Amino acid sequence: MRTRIITTSMLCVMLSGVVACQPADDAKAPATSTKSAAPAAPATTSPEPVAPTTAAPATSKPAKAARATVPNFVGMGLQSAQDAAQELGFYGLTSHDALGRDRMQAFDRNWKVCNQSLPAGAATATDTVLDFGAVKLEEACPAKEGAAPSTADGKMPDFTGKSVKAARGALDSGTSITATDATADGRMVLMESNWQVCGQTPSPGAVLNGQPVEFMAVKFTEECP
Repeated sequence: MRTRIITTSMLCVMLSGVVACQPADDAKAPATSTKSAAPAAPATTSPEPVAPTTAAPATSKPAKAARATVPNFVGMGLQSAQDAAQELGFYGLTSHDALGRDRMQAFDRNWKVCNQSLPAGAATATDTVLDFGAVKLEEACPAKEGAAPSTADGKMPDFTGKSVKAARGALDSGTSITATDATADGRMVLMESNWQVCGQTPSPGAVLNGQPVEFMAVKFTEECP
């Protein structure tokens, strides 16, 4: 009997401890302060790069060259003819030796016009090249200007009566050329535009294959022997 009472007493003590330690049903848990999360920044997307647009350059049609009526320059001094042509707007001017001697027109006032590449009276664009055939003032114009010798067919032209300078210019620049005095004087051919060809080796019509060329010449004031 005593044992039951002790056991019962101990059980009651244990139960009382358990009840005392348990929180009340309606007890609230201690508040925990939590910072509110900052609102998320709105997502920003960088704009896609746009290719720069360049306006197409304005295309304008090239201005048409002015036109002018070509005068008759034949008989005029070369310098005067060139001045008159420039006054009309012709600035593409060239000149050549009408006698085929390939002389340079160093002093235009010492030359006169024998022919012109643009016919007199023609209405022509002023950007057209105008070429004058000329001789020195004391010389007579040729009745007809001969064609320049050519080696386009691969054969030796007939250079008789042409200047040594013109003959040299017609041949390939790598050709070995010798010019000798056709007379017995043995003079040196120094100013080749003043010497005319009297004979040549190889002969006219020979096939050119790189062989050396020899000219026999006298001055234009002289007769060939």
